[in-house]
Amino acid sequence: MVVNYSKWDALELSDDSDIEVHPNVDKRSFIRAKQNQIHQQRFERRHQIDTLKYERIINDGLLQRIDKLLDSLQAHTQQAAAPGVNPDDFMMQALMDTAGDGDDDVPPKPPQGVHTQTEEPRYSVMMASLVDQVKKGLGDNPKDWFQGYVKGVGGHKKKVDGLQAELNQKLAELEKEEGKKITSDSIHTGFSVSSVAKEKEKSKTATTSKPETVEVLNPGALKKDSLRRMDSTGQSSGAEADVDEPVQKTSKVLDDEDDDEHIEPTELGKAFAKIKMGDYKKCLQFISENHAVVAERETDGLLVQGFNAQMDGKPEMAKQCVHQALLLQYCRSLGRDGVGLFFKRITTPGHQAQKVFQEDVNSTYARIRSRCAELAEEKEGNGKTTETEQIQLHAVDPNTSIHINIPSTSPTEEVEVKAREIFETFPPGLQRALESGELAKVNDILGKMSVEEAEEVVEKLGEGGMLSVEQGVIDGTTEEGREKLKGLEEKARAEKLAEEEAARNGRVEEIEVADIDE
Repeated sequence: MVVNYSKWDALELSDDSDIEVHPNVDKRSFIRAKQNQIHQQRFERRHQIDTLKYERIINDGLLQRIDKLLDSLQAHTQQAAAPGVNPDDFMMQALMDTAGDGDDDVPPKPPQGVHTQTEEPRYSVMMASLVDQVKKGLGDNPKDWFQGYVKGVGGHKKKVDGLQAELNQKLAELEKEEGKKITSDSIHTGFSVSSVAKEKEKSKTATTSKPETVEVLNPGALKKDSLRRMDSTGQSSGAEADVDEPVQKTSKVLDDEDDDEHIEPTELGKAFAKIKMGDYKKCLQFISENHAVVAERETDGLLVQGFNAQMDGKPEMAKQCVHQALLLQYCRSLGRDGVGLFFKRITTPGHQAQKVFQEDVNSTYARIRSRCAELAEEKEGNGKTTETEQIQLHAVDPNTSIHINIPSTSPTEEVEVKAREIFETFPPGLQRALESGELAKVNDILGKMSVEEAEEVVEKLGEGGMLSVEQGVIDGTTEEGREKLKGLEEKARAEKLAEEEAARNGRVEEIEVADIDE
């Protein structure tokens, strides 16, 4: 088989070990001098290429303006032949016609290191200088000044065209010379492909659970917004008496909360969590066969599973889940070869990585354990029923009812005027509840107020004659109030039974008297 070595001819070497030098010349110094010479020539060649490319751009812009000037002169041939035409004014007008916008008049900025000594003039200055040179060539009294200007401008155009041709030829030679050799600057990455194994996440459907409802005396008290302003006793300030319905969460908010709260390990993660702590050989084998388990979602799912296991009273399972979750996290964080690097370090006897990893596992599990203990204490504390004091209106006698009297909107007497003024001081929500005539709606509004505010409202209702209530309101939510209310109801029931018994006895006496009379 014949090997073709011609592809290596393009390599430019400055330290060839086979080079032979004069015995009186140091070989290292010679190689270093040759290297500097190659670099200097390469720098000068590239600088010259940049300079020629920039000059070509300037010449192209100048040629465009020379062509415009020639077209303008040809278009005004008859005007130039008219008697009494001033050649200077005529050429000035022709230059004005060829001038473009102000931005086009400025040549582009040169590359770094090119034409640093002088600043490139504007195109209008170049054209004015060209016309002056043509004028000097014509002399003071030319026979045909117009044709002289046309030939002069055309001659300059030919010079620029010739200069441009030489420039392009030289530029092509330099670029060809630059492309002959392969240098470090010409080395580039042909293509780069990276692949990361990711688990296909299953689409989740947002599910909303029906909230637990508790039957209470005042359902409106449970519908308060969680962001309401509270007073020192935990009651609202009374401003909510004007709120009819609580703010409902949108489905988008529920979906976002559902995504955050339903992080669970996959079946692959659950299988990995069953591997006992310290069995790194089996862990490595499992990861090699199921590389998708290294995903970040599996780590989060295992931590959640460990948290739930600790809450269920399974500390060993919880610590095992934490161990496996951090193992996956370390493999992922160590980079592309993190799996092999982690197991190599963790299985090396006496390696520092073992201590660091175990401390991380212990500290993470300790935080989960302490947090679960706090949640258990809070849950135990919240299990005890706590009742909030509220003012509610109840009729002492079950067979009687409380009537609501709304003051007239156009009162005539002084008592009615005062009652109307008191009514208008109430919040709009309480006013609507009173106008409905339903005691349940009034209790709903009173349940949203603090005890002090509710007592003040009840006092004003009695003062304005809008309610017929007994002096002193019974709080039916406290143990003392319930006992007092129960006693009053029993007393009222006993009094009613006594009245009915007395009525029956009186009727019997009337019948007996009637019989005697007869």
